[in-house]
Formats: sequence, structure tokens, C-alpha cells
Amino acid sequence: MWRLQIEQYFQIQDYALWDVIENGNSFKPVAETITNDAGTSTTVIPGPVTTKEKAKKKIDVKARSMLPMALPNEHLITFNQYKDAKTLFAAIESRFGGNEATKKNQKTLLKQLY
Repeated sequence: MWRLQIEQYFQIQDYALWDVIENGNSFKPVAETITNDAGTSTTVIPGPVTTKEKAKKKIDVKARSMLPMALPNEHLITFNQYKDAKTLFAAIESRFGGNEATKKNQKTLLKQLY
């Protein structure tokens, strides 16, 4: 539990902080092997990351780190498997948002109360 919370805190401050904690301070590109239709394969080493890609990743990491802060602690482990903000939000929404019948029932209850 503590690890999840501290990871989120570091990622909100700057995603590079947690990246350094997990992976060290050196950039090591991972080679990818691509196989074409003819059956031949090519090894490709990705080039340097652009400024635009870094900005997108930073925004995604901040959002992904902030979403679990709205959840009770007992649900943090359940949602830790999602690695990007879009899928994390979809999972949280499907778990806590309810279906149309639930929403209609909630509206009816609110109308009865007020």
C-alpha cells in the first residue's frame, strides 16, 4: 500500500523521478525485432524520444497518478494494473459508475429525498 502511494506522489511531481527510482539513471534503448510477411526479421533500435512524446507521457502519468487518489485505499491494488490514464478511468467508471438502471434508480432516490 505504501509503495503505491509513494509511487503516485513521485509521478505527480515528475514522472522522471519514479523512472529513475525504478530503472536507474541511464537510458538503455530496447531493441525490437520486426518480422515481415516474407518471414525475414529486422532488429530496430528506437531513436531518441521527441519533446512532444515526453510531454504526452508526462500528462498521461500525472493523470494516471491522480485518478487513484480519489479512490478508497482498499481499491488501490485493484486498479494498479492499468498503465495508462484512459484505461484506468474506464475501469474506475465501469466499477463505480453503474449501468443505466442504477443511474435511474439513484435519480429516483434523490427526487424522493428532495
